[in-house]
Amino acid sequence: MEIHSDMTDRPIPVHDNAGRRRMIDRLTRRVVTACGVAILLVMTLLFFWLIWVVVPLFISPGMHAGNQIKLWQSSPAIAMGMDRQQRWGWRIDHQGSGRFMPLSAEPPSAELTLLRGDIRASASADHESVLLLSDSGAMVLVKPDFPQGEEPRWKFPLGDVPLSSGEEHVRQFSLAQSADNRWQVALATADHITLWRLEAQQPAQNSRLNVRDVDHLLLSPDGSLLFALSGAQLRVWRIGNGEPQLRDSLMLAEPPESMMFLSGGSSLLIAYDHGISQWFDIASSSGPHLRQIRHFNGAQWQPLMFTEPHRRVFGTLSPQGELKLFASKQDGAILSRQLGAGIELAQFSPEGDGLLLERAGSWQHYRLTNPWPDISWRNLWQKVWYENYPEPDYVWQSTSANDYYQGKFSLVPMVVGTLKAAGLAMLFATPLALAAAMYTAWFMTPQLRRWVKPSIEMMGALPSVVIGLIAGLWLAPKIADRLLGVLLLPLLLAGVLLLCGWLMQKLPPRWRRCWFAEGREVLLLLPLLLLTAVFALWAIPLAEQALWGQGLAARLSVDYQQRNLLVAGVAMGFALVPLIFTLSEDAIFSVPASLGQGSLALGATQWQTLTRVVLPGASSGIFAALMIGFGRAIGETMIVLMATGNTPVTDGGLFEGLRSLAANVAVEMPEAAAGSAHYRILFLSALVLLIFTLVVNTAAEVVRQRLRQRYSQQEVQG
Repeated sequence: MEIHSDMTDRPIPVHDNAGRRRMIDRLTRRVVTACGVAILLVMTLLFFWLIWVVVPLFISPGMHAGNQIKLWQSSPAIAMGMDRQQRWGWRIDHQGSGRFMPLSAEPPSAELTLLRGDIRASASADHESVLLLSDSGAMVLVKPDFPQGEEPRWKFPLGDVPLSSGEEHVRQFSLAQSADNRWQVALATADHITLWRLEAQQPAQNSRLNVRDVDHLLLSPDGSLLFALSGAQLRVWRIGNGEPQLRDSLMLAEPPESMMFLSGGSSLLIAYDHGISQWFDIASSSGPHLRQIRHFNGAQWQPLMFTEPHRRVFGTLSPQGELKLFASKQDGAILSRQLGAGIELAQFSPEGDGLLLERAGSWQHYRLTNPWPDISWRNLWQKVWYENYPEPDYVWQSTSANDYYQGKFSLVPMVVGTLKAAGLAMLFATPLALAAAMYTAWFMTPQLRRWVKPSIEMMGALPSVVIGLIAGLWLAPKIADRLLGVLLLPLLLAGVLLLCGWLMQKLPPRWRRCWFAEGREVLLLLPLLLLTAVFALWAIPLAEQALWGQGLAARLSVDYQQRNLLVAGVAMGFALVPLIFTLSEDAIFSVPASLGQGSLALGATQWQTLTRVVLPGASSGIFAALMIGFGRAIGETMIVLMATGNTPVTDGGLFEGLRSLAANVAVEMPEAAAGSAHYRILFLSALVLLIFTLVVNTAAEVVRQRLRQRYSQQEVQG
């Protein structure tokens, strides 16, 4: 019998794929390495870019010499100043002659006699109006005007005909501009003070105060307060439409050498031989009252003291020419220079970015670099005492309608708010997520797990803005209506679970096998837990209404804000549960089954196996899940923004609002002027958030690696 076969004696070719696999492995390794290096490079560039934006906040002020200008007037000056662009300077001498001089050292304009006689001058707070007073009591109001593209000129808001003050031998006088075309003048003689109200094209009005021996006299910039210093006694009057009312009468420790206002008249500087102190009003039950706040370190009274028109900065010049600049919210001098002796008068530019000094026969112009005098590292992290506040506090208040407003930039409220919101969210999410992960990975049947795990993971697909919107518009009012039930709900749920566990142990084994099939207990527990939640959120509020007539939130009234930390914690916790659950469940499920089976074979219960074998083996993954969730909570923006009221407070409790660093940046960055202090401090907030996240993640990775190494060694030894 002949057998035919299609098979041949040729060997079957075997394709060797080892070289192809090695090439793919090398390519994959290089791509992954390149991507990792690119990510590190981007993070490094981001870090240094943030530092580059922030560093100018903390650069020391600078001073650069400009032109030296020859004076064409031999009489000493009684008032001088500059325009905002620092192109022109103006000067009024003792003989009442005024002249404009270019700061480019070009020839000056013609001299103009403003008032004849032996003249004294007092300027308004912004140095835009000057009152000239002659020895005979005549007074005239002048204003240097700098039209765009034209030569500067002198304006006379009340006319160029001198007004008679009716006073001779005036010892002190002060000027304040209370409205666009309205001024107030205070004149102090040996035995009284005369107050004048001057208005364009209106008759002058005056009133009189019987005060003797006034050494120093000041009107607040808006003309609402009058300060008079007689020896060591300081009096403050409130000026209104009627007669002035004495508000404060203080006896100082010794007679001061001088006093002057900082910007806006909110702060008063009183200079003694031994130092300079700052005073401002403090609110009380009887109204605002003047109080000494602080002494400036290293500041001493000098014959020349001058202040900026619009910022809380002042300078002192010693007879030897030592210049020191001080800011109201910084310790010590922010700038110190030796300029040489012989300086007779000094004045800041309107924006504080220039300084004009007069010596005999010449001017010296300086450019100043001091854009943010109130910003320091200390002010960002320590309590600061601001005007009209009862005590030092952490304050974030970046905008105001007042031109004299001082920005308050404390990062402490946002840091505290960030940590409080993240901590409460983790407190809410961690027990739920870990308990769900342990039950799903260890106790639940595989068929049920295939439904439950994807369902919980789908919760993570909800956008933060949607969760924040629901929390702010729907959840916050519901929690306010059922506050007591919401607070009792976790306790009731825990109690019901413990009771069910105790009752299950008391049931006969046959009943437990019949009604509580292993891995399906949740099907019976869920309805019971839902009934408990309905009881807490429906029956308890009804009982409250029956007993007290109102809910807990209404009884708290002032202490309760509808959008608060509790609402944010619940909403953020809901957003964190899917993330922590997924990573923790994967970590528990990835523990080798042989470890659990060996423990069960040795007689351990399932709970003992889970807590003593499985969880230690998965501890590194669980810890990583918690740290990733905490990092997500720290950087959360929209939920915190929409659910908390966005209130930058430090001492708020569970029922008050807050503001986080991320939410603060998101809210205020669009309205911050590029390059301003506000703009750079928001970048500093982002830098602080980035550093905090990097530190937490680095520490978490170190701990995770140690846990992994420790339990890996135990597994090998076991």
